[in-house]
Amino acid sequence: MILAAVLAIAALLLAVAGQTGPAHAAAGRPAQASAASRISGPKPTIVLVHGAWADSGSWNGVISRLQAAGYTVDAPPNPLRGVTYHSAYLADFLSTISGPIVLVGHSYGGFVITNAATGNPNVKALVYDDAYIPAQGDTLLSLTSAKPGSCLNPASSFNKVPYPGAPAGDFDLYVKASVFPGCFANGLPSAEGAVLAATQRPLPYSALTEPSGPPAWKTIPSWDIVGTADNVLPPAEQLAMAQNAGASVTEVKAPHLSMITDPGVVASVIIQAARATS
Repeated sequence: MILAAVLAIAALLLAVAGQTGPAHAAAGRPAQASAASRISGPKPTIVLVHGAWADSGSWNGVISRLQAAGYTVDAPPNPLRGVTYHSAYLADFLSTISGPIVLVGHSYGGFVITNAATGNPNVKALVYDDAYIPAQGDTLLSLTSAKPGSCLNPASSFNKVPYPGAPAGDFDLYVKASVFPGCFANGLPSAEGAVLAATQRPLPYSALTEPSGPPAWKTIPSWDIVGTADNVLPPAEQLAMAQNAGASVTEVKAPHLSMITDPGVVASVIIQAARATS
């Protein structure tokens, strides 16, 4: 009798345990499913647009980090022929990408993404890195001089070089080798700044006064990385533009080339924007 009672109690405990275990597992599944549902959508393609006097290689440190995080990254060349031309070029490039896009611009690239993203429903976020965030009618020249402190002086900072088919009075601008390291590349070893100066790509003078069109940031959420040691685009002006656009701001003690000096910070803000809009 005692043995039978013990066996009966043991059987009851096993039955209760069998019911309790699956109940706990089931309680855990909804939470896991909820977390999965937040990331189940497709990761956006990250498109990086370089600025003037640079090329796509300036994004290398950021690209490697984004790819390690599982993102598809494109860094198309910026023809650097003017706001209208390159905005149309980039808009056509973006039209070939299916699915969501996070569009990132450095410096003059901010002009380009602001115009190229307008009307494209796939662009879910704009990220500006030490970049211009123009309102309609703004020009590169007007924004650079809106606050004091830029190391660029149109009258003395550039070498002027003719180019084929240039309209009357236009020419390509190259930042002087004596200006580039301390102006653009402060915070980098001088030898690296010298290499960047030697490999720079020019911007035509006419691009300095070409007005920006209707800004995409009016309808697309934006993020802004502000280098507080930027000698090209004064940080005060960067913050003013970010406030005007309603951008989420991250400040970093970095020069104008923050994507080279601090690629981890830049990549983390891009990922933040990607997650917030996916």
